[in-house]
Amino acid sequence: MYRKFSILGLGLIMACSTLVAQTAGKKPASGKKNTVPTVVASPPPQVEVVDPVLLTVGGDEVTKGEFESIYRKNNPKDSPNDRKALEDYLELFINFKLKVKAAKVVGKDTTKAFINELKGYRRQLAQPYLSDKDVNEKLIEEAYERMKKDVRASHILIKLGTDPTPKDTLAAYNKALSIRNRLIKGENFADLARQNSDDPSGQQNGGDLGYFTSMMMVYPFENAAYSNSIGQITFPVRTRFGYHILKVTDVRDAQGQVKAAHIMVKIADGAPDSVVASSKKKIEELLAKARNGEDFGVLAQNFSDDRTSGKTGGQLPWFGTGKMVPEFEKAAFELKENNQISEPVRSPYGWHIIKRLDRKGIQTFDEVKAELKQKITKDSRSQVSRNAVIARVKTENNFTEDPKSLDELISKIDTSYINGKWSNTAVAGLTKKLFSIGTETYTQADLAKFLADNQSKQPKESTVEGLIRKAYDGYKVDKIINYEDARLEQKYPDFRLLMNEYRDGILLFEITDENVWSKAIRDSSGLKNFHDQNRAKYMWGERTEAVTYKMKDAKIASKTRKMVEKRAKKGYTNDDITKEINKTSLLNLQVEEGVYSKGDNELIDAQAWKVGVTENKVNADGTVTFIEYKKVMEPMPKSLSEARGLITADYQTSLEQEWIKELRAKYKVEVNKEIFNSIK
Repeated sequence: MYRKFSILGLGLIMACSTLVAQTAGKKPASGKKNTVPTVVASPPPQVEVVDPVLLTVGGDEVTKGEFESIYRKNNPKDSPNDRKALEDYLELFINFKLKVKAAKVVGKDTTKAFINELKGYRRQLAQPYLSDKDVNEKLIEEAYERMKKDVRASHILIKLGTDPTPKDTLAAYNKALSIRNRLIKGENFADLARQNSDDPSGQQNGGDLGYFTSMMMVYPFENAAYSNSIGQITFPVRTRFGYHILKVTDVRDAQGQVKAAHIMVKIADGAPDSVVASSKKKIEELLAKARNGEDFGVLAQNFSDDRTSGKTGGQLPWFGTGKMVPEFEKAAFELKENNQISEPVRSPYGWHIIKRLDRKGIQTFDEVKAELKQKITKDSRSQVSRNAVIARVKTENNFTEDPKSLDELISKIDTSYINGKWSNTAVAGLTKKLFSIGTETYTQADLAKFLADNQSKQPKESTVEGLIRKAYDGYKVDKIINYEDARLEQKYPDFRLLMNEYRDGILLFEITDENVWSKAIRDSSGLKNFHDQNRAKYMWGERTEAVTYKMKDAKIASKTRKMVEKRAKKGYTNDDITKEINKTSLLNLQVEEGVYSKGDNELIDAQAWKVGVTENKVNADGTVTFIEYKKVMEPMPKSLSEARGLITADYQTSLEQEWIKELRAKYKVEVNKEIFNSIK
């Protein structure tokens, strides 16, 4: 896992330690890291120009180009030309470089952890430079065109391992072909799927995969599904899973997207039948209320166990095929018109009732292009782009190959290679060229060493020639890609600058964590002293301890009030009251209690904070509410435990300010004013 550095937010990183912690992927209290973002820009090669030195920090030079690159990312070209903003940014940049200098001085850029982490970033940052932009664009366009249709297909899978022998591959292909022949002669697809498919779901669905759309299946499978007509039986299609026989059973216009609201009654995994039945009874009561004219959004706010959507009246974001669990998706798309409400729907999460709010067709190309671009980088179709890069690099760098040299090497390797016991000393005299690219040449001896170092026992059916040719193909491709990869900094100045930013970002994280974030958390006595000196900054306002009772109607409210008023005498708890009132319906009474500050709860704020029980309030939907104010608390300082997060953040800011003063005193900073003034 890598930290997530937002290079575009580097100015904020340098300005505020709390934002540094978040941007770097580590909250001061948790230490969690996020994955590195995927860079999608793939700029063309640029002509190298003289880049003057803008400033030195402790003897380390920083060029104008490096500063401008980061500054422009934080200040778009169309922003006002504010000289003061540029000068302020320079000060932040200097603080940043001072911290990086401090990290280098203590050797943080030489540790194994740093080197490995930077390598990990580089692998991901290099990916756009090792793919073909034109091919990627065509793949994006193809994916979008396919999004316009939903395909329903059935398949039979003949499983094949990831590294099959030629014999296994041929056997799997022939088996798939024989099944296809039986289908062509009229045998039932579902029956043959149940009898022969290695897809476990085939036993239940007879191979029927339902409807799917672009980017939901591996690329070769998708190609076959979108390239064949309804009812056609495909020839065996090879994917990483094995061979598939496909039959397209329907093609429809994409169902687009639906916007819906829902109310959910949650059911825990393994809940007993009594709980399931009780939950269904509750969702049916809610459905009756909704269909009798009660506001769906209010019901969702009051009763839905999906608290996130409940806050917005049960509303969910737009979704399309494959975005929700199948039961939910099917019910939502079956609603024929806006404001229609479904019957109760059971999903793995519980019971739902769904209200359709709106429906629309698929998004425009511009709306989904970025998402498709991201998906394609992780999809099997990315190999198409990789193959294009390999061809380009070979052409640009005069790739040459001698197949006879490979034939000669293969002829000298015996069957001990199949057993994983072959020694390359047996071919020590073979040194002819296999292939060359640019300035690099790879010989028979190079490949022999690779084979010896990476061999393992293979199935008895394997052949030496098949194994060696497959290994050679992989070896050759790796060397071609590595040749291009090793020259990215020379070929693309923007890539070099980006790598510098990530290198400095890692160093910034490590040194700031040591001197600010973790230090503030470890230094319990320093944190306590800081709190003691700043108590007036961390105050509770006036607060109240209160209980809100919300009843279905006036009759229930009267019964509830009597129990509340007798609670002290009878020893009732709120659980006792809720259990008694909700005997006939789980919707009779809802109780919420807590300690509130002003602004926490509109209902609590609407009443005068006075110990006692308020008068009944009849709501617009017929429900009744009253509040019991149990205690009113005067303003008081927050304890360290009550405000630890805020106090820790302020303490970190204080530590960082002192640290920057020390760094400014320790390391000399020189700015070339003439170069700086030339920045527009």
